[in-house]
Amino acid sequence: MDLRIGAYQFAVGSSITDNFHAVCRGIEDAASQNIRLLVFPECALTGYPPRDIKSAVDVDFEELDAAYREIEKMSKKNNMYILVGTIIKEQNKYYNSARLISPDMTTENYHKRALWGWDKDNFTIGNKEGIFKIDGLKIGVRICFEVRYPEYFRELYRENTALNIILFYDVADSDDIERYELIKSHIRTRAVENVTYTMSVNSIRPYQTAPTGIFDKSGRTINELERNKENLLIYDFENIADDFGEKGRRSISDVLTKK
Repeated sequence: MDLRIGAYQFAVGSSITDNFHAVCRGIEDAASQNIRLLVFPECALTGYPPRDIKSAVDVDFEELDAAYREIEKMSKKNNMYILVGTIIKEQNKYYNSARLISPDMTTENYHKRALWGWDKDNFTIGNKEGIFKIDGLKIGVRICFEVRYPEYFRELYRENTALNIILFYDVADSDDIERYELIKSHIRTRAVENVTYTMSVNSIRPYQTAPTGIFDKSGRTINELERNKENLLIYDFENIADDFGEKGRRSISDVLTKK
């Protein structure tokens, strides 16, 4: 089954209004390219605390809800699934979340679980599995720091996800290509060990230290956007049969995960 997917990278900032306008640009661009699933970075709508905003408590949730409503309308109008990073408040708890908005205007959320440092200062650990179904495909979602821990991706392997998506807000105040390549290697490894196509999307300001790209089941780079530049990545996903090496890795992974 084919699925045209897009990843839109932009400079996430402190203003919900400015972030929303960037998301709108991405949706308009994607709609002109017949994208079915469009993904945005971690905290794309709200900004990431404390780099962009002081803390999660400072989010204007009324303004954020208004942005959701407009994005839901655009999702319906363009028959497009939209996965966007945000901050969600539930019963006075704050979550670093990925929200999936469907063309029927329903929503689902995944809350980040690997919390440390600034995340731990601002957010509650999530307890959702992060698996969504789009056009019959199981898609796994993880957020930023979770890429460093294979256990979070083994969960997705056990559920037979066809595609995994990682939302990043990973930037630095000075250019750090070594960090960029390190995180890219984590993404490629998660793709290889789980024999699963893996997509990543990141913010771009001040300097981007994780890629926006798509990697195949053997960790090969299919496409990767230029760093530090607002742009849309497009990929026509097709869940093709495993090659010889991929069959071997899957057989061992089945044993290790007791599938």
